[in-house]
Amino acid sequence: MGKALILFGLLAVAVGLLINFGVPIGRLPGDFTVRRGNFTFYLPLATSLLASVVLTLVAAVLAYLSKR
Repeated sequence: MGKALILFGLLAVAVGLLINFGVPIGRLPGDFTVRRGNFTFYLPLATSLLASVVLTLVAAVLAYLSKR
């Protein structure tokens, strides 16, 4: 459990640094925004795919570390 908390903490720090240095997380190419009058629809497709890949890698690392 301790290793998982450390890994999640490091991941949170990494994401925070990326946001701080101006990486457009949440505004990637492939994120769709439709504005019509006072209605706005936002579909973060690329951001969702990126988050899915990162979380899958984190889960795989945690599974690997738990078997050691």
